[in-house]
Amino acid sequence: MSLPKPSKGLQRAELARRTGANLETVRYYEKIGLLPAPPRTASGYRSYDAAHERRLGFVRRARELGFSLEEIRALLRLVDEREQPCAEASRLAGSHLADVRAKIADLKRMERVLRNVVAQCGDGTRRDCPLIDTLFRQKAVD
Repeated sequence: MSLPKPSKGLQRAELARRTGANLETVRYYEKIGLLPAPPRTASGYRSYDAAHERRLGFVRRARELGFSLEEIRALLRLVDEREQPCAEASRLAGSHLADVRAKIADLKRMERVLRNVVAQCGDGTRRDCPLIDTLFRQKAVD
């Protein structure tokens, strides 16, 4: 009975394709330490494995949720260094949720201001421009 051959590692382009990442993004994450440097083949090619693919997927999903690179680094540190990271991960997620809610509130305020300005512009034939006037004010009116 023969043992199954170990699966061949992935080159960077294949890792990028399989995870939906940009090739330059994979290179960048490796450069800043979010993705560990893979071993190299005898011919000098990088050889990424399933752990690299899983970690890159983690980073991509975290970015999709708006986590900063430093927040992702902290989450990955929990993965790498702790056995039960849930309490700290929950604290990080709670802090990020508060930031997201603040951004939503800011976006809603911006929407109100822009909606009002657009309504004031009417058909665009006014001599004065409500948008320009609003932008020259110290503070946009809510």
